[in-house]
Amino acid sequence: MAKKSSKSKAQVQNAEIGEALSRTEQYIENNKTLIAIVTAVIIALIVGIWAANNFYFKPRQVKALEALVPGEKLFQAGNYQAALDGDNYDYEGFDAVIKQFKCTKAANLARAYAGLSHAQLGQFTEAIPYLQKFKGKDHMIAPSVLAALGNCYAQQEDYSKAAATLVKAAKKADNNLLSPAYLVQAGQLYEQLGDKATALKLYQQVKDKYYQSTQASDIEKYIERVK
Repeated sequence: MAKKSSKSKAQVQNAEIGEALSRTEQYIENNKTLIAIVTAVIIALIVGIWAANNFYFKPRQVKALEALVPGEKLFQAGNYQAALDGDNYDYEGFDAVIKQFKCTKAANLARAYAGLSHAQLGQFTEAIPYLQKFKGKDHMIAPSVLAALGNCYAQQEDYSKAAATLVKAAKKADNNLLSPAYLVQAGQLYEQLGDKATALKLYQQVKDKYYQSTQASDIEKYIERVK
């Protein structure tokens, strides 16, 4: 299992991860809950993982992060439209940060913010390109954004792509906090697609590999359902 920094571990202890959905047919109805969870995870990790690296940024990168701050605050306050469009003052929106500060970590993070903002507004088609372009190698933010992308596909009723993306997110995270939730959600989508064999494989992975997770405590009912 991949190791996380002590700072990220301390921060994610406070993240609230809800239990996986108990019924396949509830997936779309409750989908916004996952997006909110992804949002919470990203907010919790921004300071510890991204801002902590300020000392190593070149001047332009520091300026890019400063330009992103107003958007972060609007996003955290739930004012997603203003975060996207700007605040009528000095902040012009996530797209402006992306365009003005290309190839910076702040621009990359702005893509995640923009995608999640569109998703929170129910604009899933608009969210997808931003989430697709986000690049990350860590085991928390990157898989969280990938899972949000999967949920956007689900909202578009592209369940096959949604399930595959959630499985990819689980593999990228490879931890007890995120992976089991993503695997259960993917399993439910495979059930919806009539692929019980794949769903069983994912549920069994939660039981065997992530047995210390919250989801593992009631995974047996999922396994029995698809046997």
